Amino acid sequence: MTENRIAALTPEGIAPPFARYAQGVAVPAGLRFVYTSGQLGLAEDGSVPEGAAAQAAICFGNVDRILAAGGATRADVVRINAYVTDRAHMPGYMTARDAWLKDIERLPASTLVIVSGFTRVEFLVEVEVVAAVAP
Repeated sequence: MTENRIAALTPEGIAPPFARYAQGVAVPAGLRFVYTSGQLGLAEDGSVPEGAAAQAAICFGNVDRILAAGGATRADVVRINAYVTDRAHMPGYMTARDAWLKDIERLPASTLVIVSGFTRVEFLVEVEVVAAVAP
């Protein structure tokens, strides 16, 4: 790891990531963290689109706004935790995540979990992130 720089960890001896994420991320001392709450596919007008990809796009759009409010960007994200309600929703979520990360050089660590449901049955995806930025 380079001093004073966030670094993706890609150690030898383990399988490579399945998609656009890092196996781990090291954050140097002195940075401050920005944590988002889990974001659901709820549009500003209260509507919930059908499909995991559309809902995940809203989740990531909300994350962008929260990060900006905390003085961060998606390039500062060190961890993504995501949840979907069925394996069938994984491709839609991963398409939205990969599009969100398409211009990001240093990828975050990422976990995707299948859960039994959220607060409302129409929600298919929830996303939360952690970012690290200079104080």
